[in-house]
Amino acid sequence: MLAAAAAAGLAVLTLHAPAAAGPGTFNVRDYGATGNGTTLDDDAVDAAITAAASGTGGGTVVFPPGTYRSRTIHLKSNVTLQLDAGATILAHSSGMDAAEANPWDDYQDYGHSHFHNALMWGENLANLTITGSGTIDGGGNLITGNPSSGQADKILSVKRCSDLRLTGITMRRGGHFMGLINGCGGVTIDNLKTIWSSSGVRDGINLINSWDVTVTNSRIEGSDDALAFKSDYALGETFASHNIRVSDTTVYSHENNALQFGSETCGDFRDIRFDRITILGAGKAGIGIVSMDGAIIEDVHYTDVTITKAASPVFMKIGERKRCPGSPPAGRIRNISLTNVSGSNLLAPAEPGGGGAREYASTITGTPAVDIENITLTNVDFDVPGGHPATDANLVPGEFLTTYPPRDYGTRPSYGWWMRHIRGITLVDSDITFATNDNRPAIIADDGGTVVVDTVRAERGSGSAYDVGFSSIGGYAVRNSTNTTGGALRVRATNSTPLPDTPPPGRYEAENPPAFCDGTIDSNQPGFSGTGFCNTANATGAYAEWTVNSAAAGPATLTFGWANGATAARTSTVAVNGTTVATPAFAPTGAWTNWTTTTVTATLTAGANTVRVTGTTAGGAPNLDFVDVAAAGPAPVEIQAETCTILQGVVESNHAGFTGTGFVNGDNVAGSGVECSVSGPVGSLAVRYANGTTADRPMAVTVDGVAAGTLTFAPTGAWTTWTSASLPVTASAGTHLIRLTATTATGGPNLDRLTIG
Repeated sequence: MLAAAAAAGLAVLTLHAPAAAGPGTFNVRDYGATGNGTTLDDDAVDAAITAAASGTGGGTVVFPPGTYRSRTIHLKSNVTLQLDAGATILAHSSGMDAAEANPWDDYQDYGHSHFHNALMWGENLANLTITGSGTIDGGGNLITGNPSSGQADKILSVKRCSDLRLTGITMRRGGHFMGLINGCGGVTIDNLKTIWSSSGVRDGINLINSWDVTVTNSRIEGSDDALAFKSDYALGETFASHNIRVSDTTVYSHENNALQFGSETCGDFRDIRFDRITILGAGKAGIGIVSMDGAIIEDVHYTDVTITKAASPVFMKIGERKRCPGSPPAGRIRNISLTNVSGSNLLAPAEPGGGGAREYASTITGTPAVDIENITLTNVDFDVPGGHPATDANLVPGEFLTTYPPRDYGTRPSYGWWMRHIRGITLVDSDITFATNDNRPAIIADDGGTVVVDTVRAERGSGSAYDVGFSSIGGYAVRNSTNTTGGALRVRATNSTPLPDTPPPGRYEAENPPAFCDGTIDSNQPGFSGTGFCNTANATGAYAEWTVNSAAAGPATLTFGWANGATAARTSTVAVNGTTVATPAFAPTGAWTNWTTTTVTATLTAGANTVRVTGTTAGGAPNLDFVDVAAAGPAPVEIQAETCTILQGVVESNHAGFTGTGFVNGDNVAGSGVECSVSGPVGSLAVRYANGTTADRPMAVTVDGVAAGTLTFAPTGAWTTWTSASLPVTASAGTHLIRLTATTATGGPNLDRLTIG
């Protein structure tokens, strides 16, 4: 017909004609949709979706230019919705699907609990795409609270899905949620826009219990949380949220949080990266992380982030709301880094409703029982509004364990960073300044351990009493830091202890970032080095990991400080850069306060290397204190104890696990032992032994008759369980006599071999 019209010289208007249907393409106009903005088109849209889903491999449902007023649209697997330029799906004001029943309603609010009361929804879907350059608009007809019968409160809700893609489209006036995505793996969001308006919208995009997520090149706005990561119990179970990447994206929250974890936090979060993010506003937090319901939130990293108009640039909190089955204990927030993050004009976009102020200091706070751990802040520069009197430095915010808004804590006693119940905080290469004179200190850290301020420039108020305050902090340091005029920062420390200025060369403490402890950092077993130690979880696979540096590639010795107060060995692998190099037994030491060392050799690469100790039994690894790293000298020399001169004892072979031809069983008297001839130079002595008793069997060590120290041979749990004890000794080149002599009436342990390093 069109060809005939053209042949007759008639004008042909094709602007609003349906797109030509190709293979696998289903134009909603062909199924009765009008696109006139008044007729209800959802039945036609559903028919097109059903037809597309019925074809082999699915199909594409095309929306040509027009406004498609719709009640609830029902999504299906293997379908692409393509919204052409000028196409809008517009929500109708009534006739939406009813909310489905949910037996788990009590664990989250109404909006999170129900999925069917939406402009479009689907569940148990695979391979769903919504793409194009068109718009999905709630039209002010989607409810931001709890909807009545026939009303909907979200644009898009999807649960239990795989391979979901949202690309190119724009969402407006989404009600409670522009997008509610729960229990989905393989989510791709690219060039998506959710637009804030003064009414008809709360959250932007909520990604709940979801994994393998990529968000790129998007602009996510909302009145409430803009881009939120949560884990509620709406599905009757939780999934770990992991492998999430967000990059080159702009976010804005008019009233609440821009980038937010929580508050719904029943399941765990890990392995999440944010890169090249612009935060244009946040009525609460620009970067927010709250664990309110028992979640472990870890391995989250922010790089190249700019923040403006945020009431609180950074807010991290552990709470105890426990709104999940079983009333779980407090969760964890750990191993978080912010790198190259800047903030200016840090006032909320609007006066907050319900009270509160437009600005609060960045906050990191755990609970009295659970610290936030291992937070690294590198090149984080904040210029805050300021304007507070010196008296505000005396404020002591409450705990607020069951609520999470930043405003609960009120004005903080410091203007830059306020931290409480924390451990392993490093602030380095960073600036803290204010727009208006502020007489509070720049930083306050209260209750915790290992807080390092290094190469920080902090502006000083004209009436401030000090710049950095520590209270009840076990291990603090302020290094290489000045105020904005070049003067040294003034430190006030109460009930706190400083970190050593010069740790032993090559020592890496387990409690200091970037070390990672798959458990807790504790300090309740005296005798450790530094300010604490890693108490790994009692589980197979629990680990501690260090990042160590080597000036050059080559062999090195790794000496681990550890204790095992259990009755069984805590055998663990030692891996360097992912390759296992040793499997020490880590036999019982008799008490958790009996610290010893184990040395292994490994080849390091030049620069940074990862060293991981991983428990291979249900007990996990031992308590791990430190690793000392030293370039290896000549290869160690092993000497079988049975080849040495025996001082009151015999050679036996009745306890399996020895090396060589046997071991030396010294008499149970003081003075028994061995004397071995060795060739120098000597730098260390390691003795492999077994002690099947329940008490230590110490031996004095001499080199050429000169006392070199005492080796403690703690119980190993059985005579067939062998381990090593080591001692630094020094001897020059040449031949030397090393003697081990029992110092108690029980004699020494069974001696297998000596290793001379």
